[in-house]
Amino acid sequence: MSNINLIDSFQEFKDFKNIDRPTMMSVLEDVFRSMIRKKYGTDENCDVIVNTDNGDLEIWRTRIVMEDGFSEDDDLEIELAEAKKYDEDLEVGDEFIEQITLESFGRRAILAARQTLVSKILELEKDEIFKKYKDRVGEIVTGEVYQVWKKETLVLDDEGNELLLPKSEQIPADYFKKGDSVKAIVYKVDMMNSNPKIIISRTAPEFLQRLFELEVPEIFDGLITIKKIVREPGERAKVAVESYDDRIDPVGACVGMKGSRIHGIVRELKNENIDVINYTNNTQLYIQRALSPAKITSIKLDDEKKTAAVYLKPDQVSLAIGRGGHNIKLAGKLTGYEIDVYREADEHDEDVDIEEFSDEIDGWIIDEFKRIGLDTAKSILALSVGELVKRTDLEEETVKEVLSILQAEFE
Repeated sequence: MSNINLIDSFQEFKDFKNIDRPTMMSVLEDVFRSMIRKKYGTDENCDVIVNTDNGDLEIWRTRIVMEDGFSEDDDLEIELAEAKKYDEDLEVGDEFIEQITLESFGRRAILAARQTLVSKILELEKDEIFKKYKDRVGEIVTGEVYQVWKKETLVLDDEGNELLLPKSEQIPADYFKKGDSVKAIVYKVDMMNSNPKIIISRTAPEFLQRLFELEVPEIFDGLITIKKIVREPGERAKVAVESYDDRIDPVGACVGMKGSRIHGIVRELKNENIDVINYTNNTQLYIQRALSPAKITSIKLDDEKKTAAVYLKPDQVSLAIGRGGHNIKLAGKLTGYEIDVYREADEHDEDVDIEEFSDEIDGWIIDEFKRIGLDTAKSILALSVGELVKRTDLEEETVKEVLSILQAEFE
């Protein structure tokens, strides 16, 4: 009587990923025990032996030999006359052991078992994928674009597992097509309707941190520590680094010879401008470094309110604020201080404070200019209409009207 070979009988299992053979065989045994219970009422008197090496499974059923006419439960007992048909030497009280074949369960039961097995293995596989990626949150993963939708992109890893890259987690300049290779970090892993939902991100600060770890051995080895990262994805990022070894220049190590180390990161982030600065506990110096490349004249701090009034030469104001206000915004996030930029007037420069025009210009418009560091007439006149519209939340007509009022002052 031949063994039941599960691998031959259930070819589907050859293709399952993420499930080790012992686990799969354990599930198979459970399903066969369920089949035994359905057919015989119990599996207590049955031994199910699984060979994990070759996929063989044997089912042995044991019943007690009873005198003819005294068997009360044919699932647990067998009468002497019936038992002697198989073994003449059996006597009352002996154990009658027989091997059960797969065919004896019938075609319908076998098909039902196959369906149950597929279902159970799929559940196990989903659980394994969930656990695997739950442990990988914050790690870099590389996949291939499989499908691009309006709000998200479907990426497959090297095992064919589905990863979702939402539009909100993509750098604005990202453009993907089917077959492209994508690098991102595992951002969030959830179970949705028994299916693992793996969200990946290219905009998270952790993604930039992992890229630095890949490119800068000193960071990977712990010789340089990244204290904080803030980003405006695709535009600008600021990275504060610190070294506990005086012989190592953390900024120089991160940038590399002629920018060799940071260039690869910048390319990966679609030319995101990355400022690497030395971390310090000296708040004034930290804010000064955070506003790089602008050169600051002086700083007034309010540690209780966490505000900083920064004074700069007129030609440094636009550098401090940065294109679209990104530089000053990120400097604030990096240092934890709300930074206000003030233009330090030149002694020979006749200028007028913007507040002097409060009778002609609405207060909320004046506040909008001051918000981006433009607190005098000439600091506003120094910029074009387009630049002012871009930096403020003002309409073009409003900006033109303000410029007209300010120009009249110097005519």
